[in-house]
Amino acid sequence: MPNADNVDPTDARILLELAAHPRAATVAVADRVGIARNTAQARLARLERNGAVGPFERRVSPRALGYPLKAFVTAQVTQRKLDDVAAALAAVPEILEVDGVSGSTDLLIQVVAANADDLYRIAGQILAVPGVERTNTALVMRQLVDYRITPLLHRLTERPDGGGRTAP
Repeated sequence: MPNADNVDPTDARILLELAAHPRAATVAVADRVGIARNTAQARLARLERNGAVGPFERRVSPRALGYPLKAFVTAQVTQRKLDDVAAALAAVPEILEVDGVSGSTDLLIQVVAANADDLYRIAGQILAVPGVERTNTALVMRQLVDYRITPLLHRLTERPDGGGRTAP
């Protein structure tokens, strides 16, 4: 097996099979990929351990839970308080993800809300966190491309060297 941290073409075929048939048993995945069940099971365990396969919760739609609005909040923070800010933001259930970014803002915060008033409340909670200096909220009007990873997996399985993206 190549570098344990990288997804190789066989791993990519396993992941594509799971993307196409998320409820498939390991034995069915192994059969479709053309490898032994124990090999498939060991590879899946390694992918989970290394974080290549994310948590199931990413597949649950916030809309189905009563949160049809999605917004991105950018925030400027006091750098020395960044860890405290992150911990406070993690305590807000409607915050799905927080990324540290480069540029004129420090954080990109993905939030969901039940309605406009709820979004206003959440944005106020973010702004009230000690260390958050300024925020800007952008409401998602329509998602144009859903989250996807299968095009990258297909690319990996098609490359003769099994490598990722090549330099231009």
